[in-house]
Amino acid sequence: MTNEVRLAFAHPSERAEAMAGGEALDRISLRDHIVEVEIGAFQAERGVTQRICFNVVVEVQPLTGPIDDDVDRILSYDRVTEAIAYELSDERLNLLETLAERVAERILLEPQAMRVFVRIEKLDRGPGALGVEIMRARDGVPASGISQGEVPHPELVYLSNAAIVSPHLKGWLDQLVALGRPLILCVGASADAPAPQVPHRMAQRRIDLLAIEQNAWVLAAKDDRCVVVETRTELDWAMKNGQTCVWAPSKMVLDAVDTPSAQPRDAVALAAWFAATFDAQELLVIGADLPDAASVPLRAVPIEQDVL
Repeated sequence: MTNEVRLAFAHPSERAEAMAGGEALDRISLRDHIVEVEIGAFQAERGVTQRICFNVVVEVQPLTGPIDDDVDRILSYDRVTEAIAYELSDERLNLLETLAERVAERILLEPQAMRVFVRIEKLDRGPGALGVEIMRARDGVPASGISQGEVPHPELVYLSNAAIVSPHLKGWLDQLVALGRPLILCVGASADAPAPQVPHRMAQRRIDLLAIEQNAWVLAAKDDRCVVVETRTELDWAMKNGQTCVWAPSKMVLDAVDTPSAQPRDAVALAAWFAATFDAQELLVIGADLPDAASVPLRAVPIEQDVL
């Protein structure tokens, strides 16, 4: 028991050695890699950064034959730090468990990696380090993981309130679906039910985002093909399965590492920011004025005109 307790708090490299069985594997390790990042499920953790510490051990198949001092034959330490940096930049996360899982999956995409130990600790949330540790093996990487093929390139469309209630809505959707590309629809807040106004900036941002989501559900109710989506995982799955998506922006906007400068009230500009996350060639805007600047090309379509 004493040895088990010691190993429970030991460095992941000691745990890796203690769990070794069968054919011995080589190990590379990253110790005490500290990064400042915004992460956490509590409201007090939003809008601020905190230090998190990574300790990672990767077990790799021993090389056969001479290494010849060739860096291309080994798993570089840079691949471990790059996996961490990639997952931290992809989206804002609430849970260390989620981050550890994603880092482990990405490392296991490396052909040399067989098993990985990941420990992540928050250093600023209490008198001690608070963290999680996971172990994942190559056979444990989910089939739906990040190694699968690219998500199809979508068609992104902003619909004004006038477009949502237009008798042409079904015809526009028919034309857009006929293009054969995944379709994502964006909307703004309804003009019929203005959002409440409060003096707190962050609270107002959430209220305005929720107002957009209410209108997304209004649009979805008008056509059975439309499915409201709020996470990138949902969105990727829906696009791969040919669903017409209506973007509910709260989670993606609030969890974005690169927070959009566009406010929810500037709905077209916010939709353009969202389109840019897909490297979209354009955002089709039906029945709304275009902003002065946008991160993707915009194409305006009058409310009385076909979209194509």
